[in-house]
Amino acid sequence: MLDRWLMVVDKPSGLLTQPGLGPDQHDSVITRLQRKEQGLRLVHRLDRDTSGVLLLARSADALRRLSALFAERRINKLYLADVEGDLHGRGCIASPLARLSRHPPRYGSHPEGRLALTLWRVCAACTHGTRVWLRPLTGRSHQLRAHLAELGHPIVGDPIYGDAVRSCRLHLHAQALSFRHPFTHRRVRLISQEVPFATEF
Repeated sequence: MLDRWLMVVDKPSGLLTQPGLGPDQHDSVITRLQRKEQGLRLVHRLDRDTSGVLLLARSADALRRLSALFAERRINKLYLADVEGDLHGRGCIASPLARLSRHPPRYGSHPEGRLALTLWRVCAACTHGTRVWLRPLTGRSHQLRAHLAELGHPIVGDPIYGDAVRSCRLHLHAQALSFRHPFTHRRVRLISQEVPFATEF
């Protein structure tokens, strides 16, 4: 819980943000939370295998205001990821992404895609790869996963863009969100309290 307008939760890896197709995909963050608070609404989404900070609205007005902040790119998002190989320094990945296949859903660079921008910076070198900070400036589907794969450093444990054999889970974690509160106008920084992955991998 955050306040009377907003709720924040630490989503675990492996749990859908919202129900998928079919009875076996009904369990999700929103269906669980709505059993206790029916009026909750999702403001944004995380992939099933991504863990971390997830923001929800507690009213239609809160949803409208928060959705506007996301649409206007006034919410800063910070992710932590472990990637394959040795990566150094920092950079910006800019490429138009489009869905290349449906089963499984896979995205990649395409001249008719929508522009996607990702800032990255190395956090630490690890035994079998590199830990990086990621800041998506846009919110395209699979953006971070597709961008890191195109850079030649897929995220550890990614079954679509990399080698899932390396880990039992995707090493992508939504570490923090920061924005100006749409009702109080105070600066808010939401930071995940979870330890997403082992120190070394």
